[in-house]
Amino acid sequence: MVTSQASNPSVDALSAPEKSSAPPPRNVAVDAFRGLVMVLMMGEVMRFADIARAFPGSSFWRILAYNQTHVEWAGMSLHDTIQPGFTFLAGAALPYSIKSRQRKGESFAYMLFHTMWRSVLLVALGIFLRSTDSPITYYTFEDTLSQIGLGYTFAFLIAFLKPRWQWIWLGVILFGYWLAWALYPAPGANYDWAAVGVSQEFVQKYQYHGFAAHWNKHSNFGNAFDVWFLNLFPRTSRFAFNVGGYLTLSFIPTLGTMLLGLIAGRWLHENAPKIPLRKFAIAAVALMAAGLLLHFTGICPIVKRIWTPAWTLWSGGVCFAFLAAFSWVIDVRGYRKIAFPLMVVGTNSIAAYLIAHLWEEFILNSFKIHLGMRFLNMLGAGLEPLFLGMLTMMAYWVILWWMFKKRIFIRI
Repeated sequence: MVTSQASNPSVDALSAPEKSSAPPPRNVAVDAFRGLVMVLMMGEVMRFADIARAFPGSSFWRILAYNQTHVEWAGMSLHDTIQPGFTFLAGAALPYSIKSRQRKGESFAYMLFHTMWRSVLLVALGIFLRSTDSPITYYTFEDTLSQIGLGYTFAFLIAFLKPRWQWIWLGVILFGYWLAWALYPAPGANYDWAAVGVSQEFVQKYQYHGFAAHWNKHSNFGNAFDVWFLNLFPRTSRFAFNVGGYLTLSFIPTLGTMLLGLIAGRWLHENAPKIPLRKFAIAAVALMAAGLLLHFTGICPIVKRIWTPAWTLWSGGVCFAFLAAFSWVIDVRGYRKIAFPLMVVGTNSIAAYLIAHLWEEFILNSFKIHLGMRFLNMLGAGLEPLFLGMLTMMAYWVILWWMFKKRIFIRI
């Protein structure tokens, strides 16, 4: 829904409503972090990969292109931090939302109903955005919004548990999901990879052997589930695999990422007004180390596309590191003014998400028509995507800035 007032982002205990009716100030570091996540997503419009192809000898453009695309399988690029960052911050915002509703006197039952409705809307919005170029509704659930929506109600319920039980549930979720994959039969030596759309080149470069083979592309537990589940819906053709390897069941370890964000939000409350930088730093190092240990021992690889438990730990650590860095610069060092451009985007993240998905072609074509390709190629044809992309990003920001000034915020 659209509201003319920003939601209160304070973090407080969830056990009882707060007596004071005065809302605390916004957490600028969290808003700026969310803004960075959305800018990275919207920045796809600058098409660094196209520029890198135009300048094949440039390491600069090759590095930028790498970090604006998802890695083929294991590992992480900067672009791969977008979905875990968005998910992590959704979890961090949960205490904010709950406390705001408690302050308004809402009952637990009403809040639960609202949370379930929000989950349905997120899933439906994800399906809608995936269906914009499809002749029929394209039922798929790997979209960022759908993945958050599928786990959001569970995160809401866990938010009311004691801290120890939040950690326990995180462990149960990740171990249970890992065990399900480990027990599913791994592909044999003579597996027909071509039949599931995996090229021989991909097999040679990225597929695992031994125990880690349980997490190979299109031959895993998650893909087997989707072959059954997604074919229950109307489709133009039978579902066999997602080209990128993305899965419906990834919402389960994605819930783990949301819980890590929930824990970060709780820490912000418990230590207020002091910023728990030490806790953030320890969590970042511990989680990344745990993810690397699982990856290099072959117990569970770090793969974002199928959101392995090791990926949840590794990317969760990266999110804690980002949050620590933003908190140090903005809250400790006091550089709040430089955070304003990101805050404009971060306080209206759903609007930014929709603008980038629904208005990109319209804005791009408008610039091409009204400015002309001669003007857009003033830096050279190879840099045309960059120039056009920067103009589009500026248009995105101006729209969001106008909404910010008018206090128009899209909430679900």
